[in-house]
Amino acid sequence: MFHGEGLRMEEEMTCCFSGHRPVKLPWGLNENDPRCLALKAEIAARLDGIYQAGYRRFICGMAIGCDMYFAEAVLALRREHPDVVLEAAVPCGTQPDRWNRAQRQRYNELLNSCNKVTMISVCYTPDCMMARNRYMVNNSSLMLCCYNGRPGGTMKTILYAQRSGVDVIIIDI
Repeated sequence: MFHGEGLRMEEEMTCCFSGHRPVKLPWGLNENDPRCLALKAEIAARLDGIYQAGYRRFICGMAIGCDMYFAEAVLALRREHPDVVLEAAVPCGTQPDRWNRAQRQRYNELLNSCNKVTMISVCYTPDCMMARNRYMVNNSSLMLCCYNGRPGGTMKTILYAQRSGVDVIIIDI
């Protein structure tokens, strides 16, 4: 699968992810909600198809919500296919500081399971989240996203990916 001239082979077969945080999800933090369970199953199915298409490297922004669903699905895929690589693109070293204890623990477990961690900024800056998103898009040829049509970071990242020539798969939520 060829995605344009000028891409390194690593970028050519890399898939990044963007998706909403719980505040924009109809189920909020209730991951036992049937809609959340269905979304997680769809993410896993899409990832399987993406893997079958030849993608082995996946980049995740590590936010609460859909990012964590994606990271967990990639790790499950890696258990079946050891050649899968998960990279965490962390916007800043203080990303989890305002999260509750359970969220920080989940984040740390996911981070420790990643093959690679890329820190965009040591401290929070007003643009570190978008810098993280641009890094993911700039190092990928495909973006999978969970999107509900509302403005925000996911929409901006989708538009950036499209302008950059990165293929985008949208899972409507």
